[in-house]
Amino acid sequence: MGKVSVERFVEDFSKELEQHNVAIFAGAGLSVDAGFVDWKGLLKPLAEELNLDIDRENDLVRLAQYHVNHHGSNRADLTNAILNGFSRRTAHITENHRILARLPIETYWTTNYDACIETSLREIGKLPDVKHRSEDLLNTVNGRDATVYKMHGDYQNASEAVLCKGDFEEYHLKRGDFLTALAGDLLSKMFLFVGYGFADPDLDYVLGRLHTRYGQHMRKHYCFVKSESRRGDDKPGDFEYRQAKQDLFIRDLERYNIRAVIVDAYEEITNVFRMIENRYKSRTIFISGAAHEYGSRWSSEAALGFVHGLGRNLIANDFRLVTGLGLGIGSSILDGALQEIYHVQRRSLADQLIIRPFPQSLAGKQLWSAYRDDMLNFSGMAIYMFGNKFSEVISSVELSNGMREEFEIAQRKGIKVLPLGFTGYIARELYDLVSNQFANFYPNATPDFVSLFKLLGDDSRSLQDQLKTTVDAIKILQRM
Repeated sequence: MGKVSVERFVEDFSKELEQHNVAIFAGAGLSVDAGFVDWKGLLKPLAEELNLDIDRENDLVRLAQYHVNHHGSNRADLTNAILNGFSRRTAHITENHRILARLPIETYWTTNYDACIETSLREIGKLPDVKHRSEDLLNTVNGRDATVYKMHGDYQNASEAVLCKGDFEEYHLKRGDFLTALAGDLLSKMFLFVGYGFADPDLDYVLGRLHTRYGQHMRKHYCFVKSESRRGDDKPGDFEYRQAKQDLFIRDLERYNIRAVIVDAYEEITNVFRMIENRYKSRTIFISGAAHEYGSRWSSEAALGFVHGLGRNLIANDFRLVTGLGLGIGSSILDGALQEIYHVQRRSLADQLIIRPFPQSLAGKQLWSAYRDDMLNFSGMAIYMFGNKFSEVISSVELSNGMREEFEIAQRKGIKVLPLGFTGYIARELYDLVSNQFANFYPNATPDFVSLFKLLGDDSRSLQDQLKTTVDAIKILQRM
């Protein structure tokens, strides 16, 4: 059971993610693509000073200690290597960091000194509570969205970072509270180890104590492992030796109930993360709608009754809603959703609704495109209804260009779209566009979805019938 398929991992991890029960443990491998050196690259010049070949060294913690010893316990060069190696302006946030930041992950552990995790969280508007010293564990940032435990320190405080063998020997004395906090999270959350080689003695210490105490009852965790491949300079038996050693490593992780997700190349990890994000976002629907009027077929009361019922039904079917509170639509969607959340299911508002009212100031309106782009980042599907507004310039109702832009943004992001053509206005135009290119928009359409989509363009049907058709179509589209 030491190895699991990507599909099995995605399903298992996604279920825990929905319940906010996951944590990330990031090693140096996660930050290499961000432009930072790995440990070998960092220590290479120091190894050369000791007349050692970095490519022949495996115990890098001991190598760092050799350098400190060589300079009479002075670690200034080692500290400068950390400071200069992880403060590079050329470094950039990777797609892996961005995807993880967008997911509802509240706990990050890392042995890295860089600021990639907390930077990626801030870039999407989340507030990280960063802890890189024991004293930081005593304080809590109000309103935090995620906690980032930098258990080996931070490049900005490199003189106190955990770098060499001596630091690890004193870890339980100087940073023992990190071990206690990590042990608690390992007991209560499903961890995913990313870019981590399990070579640090402090994590071995925690895992060993938990195994001794809980044995076969430890919580399940996962890690990415790149399968061994043949190399150009391999001698006979080298590849088989590496394979055998990797199998033994994976078997050893089983003792701690850590299961290996095998990838052929590290680049595949990004695709795995996208699979998790798509699965999570598939239940998150962006509501695009604006209405100064609702057409001649229905009264405003009847139309708003449909919108209200849609919000309530989507929450009842366990979808999450993202809304910018569009004119004449947003308040009814919100009212229906809140009734279901508070009066029926009594669930958390934060888990079911993302509410982003559009800023109305002149300066705020200039940010509407970026605002729409940001909201759609959280969504796996977008629904379009009505789509008109009153223009003071022409003193008449005109079509909503904002809804058209939201449709174009969704297309660029690969988000599934569903225009409700029967509501008219921009939604009708978008429905006709999608209908004419049906196979492009819905390449995996089922016969049932085809039938339902056709009904959504029929404005002669009752709103009650269209409400049921809309919800049924959404449920099928979510699985397609």
